[in-house]
Parts: sequence; C-alpha cells; structure tokens
Amino acid sequence: MATTPPDETQQPRTYGYTVPVARMPIPGNAEFAVWLLVWFVIFLIWVIGDAVNSSDFAFLTVILTVGYLLSRGIAKASRVLEQ
Repeated sequence: MATTPPDETQQPRTYGYTVPVARMPIPGNAEFAVWLLVWFVIFLIWVIGDAVNSSDFAFLTVILTVGYLLSRGIAKASRVLEQ
C-alpha cells in the first residue's frame, strides 16, 4: 500500500503560539548622517576660523549629541506599540 508524502507547503501547527523573531537594526540612519554632517561643519569652522574656540567646539558637540540621542529615543519610543 502506497502512502502519499506530506504536503510540504503546509505550515507546522503552533497552537496559537508564535515564536518571536529578533530583528537586527539596520546600521546607520539619516539622523546619524545629519549629525555627522553638522559636526563636520562645526569642526571645519573650529579648524579654519577664529569664531569657534575649543571650549565652544566641545559645547556644541555635546549639544548636538544630546539632540541626536533625544531624537533617536523619541523615534524608538513612538514604535513601541507597533509591535
């Protein structure tokens, strides 16, 4: 007596439970590119001109980084309930 092979297109039964899949973040984003561009402009102004001294450069870097981290936190917090 010949038996038919099982249909390979059927998904296995999960009985209402699905295994969570971890998604890796995509490296880099537009906000980081803007941060890097603005930091580079501040760096060039600091190196070339006399308008920005080293303490101003450090202060502007801190302010820029805080703004970047806040924007990333707000972006991630807005997606918490989507999953």
